[in-house]
Amino acid sequence: METYFKEIINNIGEDITREGLRDTPKRAAEALRFLTAGYKQNLAEIVNDAIFDSDMDEMVLVKNIELYSLCEHHLLPFIGKCHIAYLPKGKIIGLSKIARIVDLFARRLQVQEKLTQQIAQSILEATQAQGVGVIIEAQHLCMMMRGVAKQNSIMTTSMMLGTFRKNSATRAEFLNLVNR
Repeated sequence: METYFKEIINNIGEDITREGLRDTPKRAAEALRFLTAGYKQNLAEIVNDAIFDSDMDEMVLVKNIELYSLCEHHLLPFIGKCHIAYLPKGKIIGLSKIARIVDLFARRLQVQEKLTQQIAQSILEATQAQGVGVIIEAQHLCMMMRGVAKQNSIMTTSMMLGTFRKNSATRAEFLNLVNR
Protein backbone atom coordinates (compact mmCIF):
# COMPACT_ATOMS: atom_id res chain seq x y z
CA MET A 1 0.00 0.00 0.00
CA GLU A 2 2.85 2.38 0.78
CA THR A 3 4.02 2.20 -2.84
CA TYR A 4 0.57 3.12 -4.09
CA PHE A 5 0.27 6.02 -1.66
CA LYS A 6 3.66 7.33 -2.86
CA GLU A 7 2.38 7.15 -6.42
CA ILE A 8 -0.86 8.93 -5.53
CA ILE A 9 1.01 11.72 -3.74
CA ASN A 10 3.35 12.13 -6.70
CA ASN A 11 0.41 12.14 -9.13
CA ILE A 12 -1.31 15.03 -7.35
CA GLY A 13 1.85 17.05 -7.87
CA GLU A 14 3.49 16.85 -4.46
CA ASP A 15 7.12 16.08 -3.70
CA ILE A 16 7.22 12.81 -1.77
CA THR A 17 10.73 13.64 -0.56
CA ARG A 18 9.51 16.80 1.17
CA GLU A 19 10.03 16.60 4.95
CA GLY A 20 6.33 16.55 5.88
CA LEU A 21 5.52 13.85 3.33
CA ARG A 22 8.41 11.39 3.68
CA ASP A 23 6.58 9.09 6.09
CA THR A 24 3.06 9.84 4.84
CA PRO A 25 2.72 6.73 2.65
CA LYS A 26 3.51 4.53 5.65
CA ARG A 27 1.14 6.46 7.94
CA ALA A 28 -1.63 6.47 5.30
CA ALA A 29 -1.30 2.70 4.82
CA GLU A 30 -1.51 2.14 8.58
CA ALA A 31 -4.54 4.42 8.82
CA LEU A 32 -6.34 2.64 5.98
CA ARG A 33 -5.63 -0.75 7.55
CA PHE A 34 -7.14 0.48 10.82
CA LEU A 35 -10.16 2.07 9.11
CA THR A 36 -10.89 -1.18 7.26
CA ALA A 37 -10.10 -3.62 10.08
CA GLY A 38 -13.68 -4.92 9.93
CA TYR A 39 -12.73 -7.10 6.97
CA LYS A 40 -10.49 -9.16 9.25
CA GLN A 41 -13.16 -9.72 11.91
CA ASN A 42 -16.42 -11.63 12.09
CA LEU A 43 -19.51 -11.63 14.29
CA ALA A 44 -18.57 -14.77 16.26
CA GLU A 45 -15.19 -13.28 17.23
CA ILE A 46 -16.78 -10.01 18.27
CA VAL A 47 -19.57 -11.55 20.36
CA ASN A 48 -17.14 -14.10 21.85
CA ASP A 49 -19.82 -15.94 23.87
CA ALA A 50 -20.97 -12.73 25.61
CA ILE A 51 -24.60 -13.86 25.39
CA PHE A 52 -26.22 -14.40 28.77
CA ASP A 53 -29.46 -15.97 29.97
CA SER A 54 -31.96 -13.42 31.20
CA ASP A 55 -35.64 -13.11 31.98
CA MET A 56 -35.54 -9.49 30.73
CA ASP A 57 -38.22 -9.03 28.09
CA GLU A 58 -38.41 -5.24 27.89
CA MET A 59 -36.60 -3.07 25.37
CA VAL A 60 -32.85 -2.65 25.68
CA LEU A 61 -31.60 0.53 24.00
CA VAL A 62 -28.10 1.88 23.45
CA LYS A 63 -28.09 5.42 22.06
CA ASN A 64 -25.47 7.61 20.45
CA ILE A 65 -22.89 4.97 19.60
CA GLU A 66 -20.25 6.91 17.66
CA LEU A 67 -19.41 5.56 14.25
CA TYR A 68 -16.79 6.40 11.68
CA SER A 69 -16.78 4.78 8.27
CA LEU A 70 -15.50 5.31 4.74
CA CYS A 71 -17.85 5.88 1.84
CA GLU A 72 -17.26 3.13 -0.71
CA HIS A 73 -17.84 5.56 -3.58
CA HIS A 74 -15.25 8.24 -2.74
CA LEU A 75 -13.22 6.78 0.17
CA LEU A 76 -14.17 9.80 2.24
CA PRO A 77 -15.37 9.49 5.83
CA PHE A 78 -18.89 9.56 7.09
CA ILE A 79 -19.35 10.22 10.77
CA GLY A 80 -22.38 9.77 12.93
CA LYS A 81 -24.21 8.00 15.68
CA CYS A 82 -26.09 4.76 15.85
CA HIS A 83 -29.04 3.89 18.08
CA ILE A 84 -29.76 0.20 18.64
CA ALA A 85 -32.59 -1.45 20.52
CA TYR A 86 -33.64 -5.05 20.89
CA LEU A 87 -36.35 -7.01 22.69
CA PRO A 88 -34.67 -9.94 24.47
CA LYS A 89 -36.10 -13.43 24.22
CA GLY A 90 -34.29 -15.25 27.04
CA LYS A 91 -30.85 -13.87 26.14
CA ILE A 92 -29.03 -10.55 26.46
CA ILE A 93 -25.74 -9.46 24.91
CA GLY A 94 -22.81 -7.82 26.69
CA LEU A 95 -23.13 -4.06 26.35
CA SER A 96 -19.70 -3.46 24.79
CA LYS A 97 -20.46 -6.07 22.13
CA ILE A 98 -23.17 -3.84 20.69
CA ALA A 99 -20.66 -1.04 20.04
CA ARG A 100 -18.15 -3.58 18.70
CA ILE A 101 -20.73 -4.86 16.21
CA VAL A 102 -21.18 -1.30 14.97
CA ASP A 103 -17.40 -1.02 14.47
CA LEU A 104 -17.22 -4.44 12.80
CA PHE A 105 -19.25 -3.13 9.87
CA ALA A 106 -18.34 0.58 10.05
CA ARG A 107 -14.67 -0.32 9.59
CA ARG A 108 -15.27 -1.41 6.02
CA LEU A 109 -15.90 0.50 2.82
CA GLN A 110 -19.61 1.22 3.17
CA VAL A 111 -22.82 2.91 2.25
CA GLN A 112 -24.95 3.90 5.20
CA GLU A 113 -27.97 1.94 4.04
CA LYS A 114 -26.05 -1.33 3.98
CA LEU A 115 -24.32 -0.55 7.28
CA THR A 116 -27.71 -0.10 8.99
CA GLN A 117 -28.94 -3.41 7.62
CA GLN A 118 -25.77 -5.34 8.58
CA ILE A 119 -25.87 -4.06 12.15
CA ALA A 120 -29.56 -4.89 12.61
CA GLN A 121 -29.27 -8.38 11.15
CA SER A 122 -26.16 -9.13 13.24
CA ILE A 123 -27.76 -8.01 16.51
CA LEU A 124 -30.76 -10.22 15.69
CA GLU A 125 -28.51 -13.17 14.80
CA ALA A 126 -26.38 -12.80 17.93
CA THR A 127 -29.25 -12.34 20.40
CA GLN A 128 -32.10 -14.25 18.75
CA ALA A 129 -34.23 -11.36 20.02
CA GLN A 130 -37.93 -10.84 19.36
CA GLY A 131 -36.96 -7.79 17.34
CA VAL A 132 -34.26 -5.23 16.62
CA GLY A 133 -34.36 -1.56 15.68
CA VAL A 134 -31.39 0.40 14.34
CA ILE A 135 -31.18 4.06 13.39
CA ILE A 136 -28.05 5.73 12.01
CA GLU A 137 -27.66 9.48 11.62
CA ALA A 138 -24.50 10.54 9.80
CA GLN A 139 -22.79 13.34 7.96
CA HIS A 140 -20.97 12.37 4.78
CA LEU A 141 -17.82 14.24 3.85
CA CYS A 142 -18.29 13.17 0.22
CA MET A 143 -21.39 15.40 0.25
CA MET A 144 -19.87 18.14 2.42
CA MET A 145 -16.40 18.57 0.89
CA ARG A 146 -17.06 17.91 -2.80
CA GLY A 147 -19.93 17.88 -5.26
CA VAL A 148 -22.94 19.71 -3.83
CA ALA A 149 -20.97 20.88 -0.74
CA LYS A 150 -23.93 20.85 1.67
CA GLN A 151 -22.53 21.34 5.16
CA ASN A 152 -25.57 20.73 7.33
CA SER A 153 -27.14 17.68 5.75
CA ILE A 154 -27.61 14.59 7.88
CA MET A 155 -28.59 11.25 6.41
CA THR A 156 -30.84 9.07 8.54
CA THR A 157 -31.41 5.38 7.88
CA SER A 158 -33.35 2.83 9.88
CA MET A 159 -34.04 -0.86 9.92
CA MET A 160 -36.75 -2.54 11.97
CA LEU A 161 -36.81 -6.32 12.31
CA GLY A 162 -39.24 -8.68 14.03
CA THR A 163 -41.46 -6.99 16.60
CA PHE A 164 -40.06 -3.56 15.72
CA ARG A 165 -41.41 -3.97 12.18
CA LYS A 166 -44.66 -5.77 13.02
CA ASN A 167 -45.77 -3.85 16.10
CA SER A 168 -46.32 -0.11 15.72
CA ALA A 169 -46.34 0.41 19.52
CA THR A 170 -42.89 -1.16 19.86
CA ARG A 171 -41.58 0.91 16.96
CA ALA A 172 -43.11 4.07 18.47
CA GLU A 173 -41.54 3.35 21.87
CA PHE A 174 -38.13 2.95 20.21
CA LEU A 175 -38.46 6.17 18.24
CA ASN A 176 -39.69 8.05 21.33
CA LEU A 177 -36.76 6.85 23.44
CA VAL A 178 -34.23 7.74 20.72
CA ASN A 179 -35.63 11.25 20.41
CA ARG A 180 -35.53 12.03 24.16
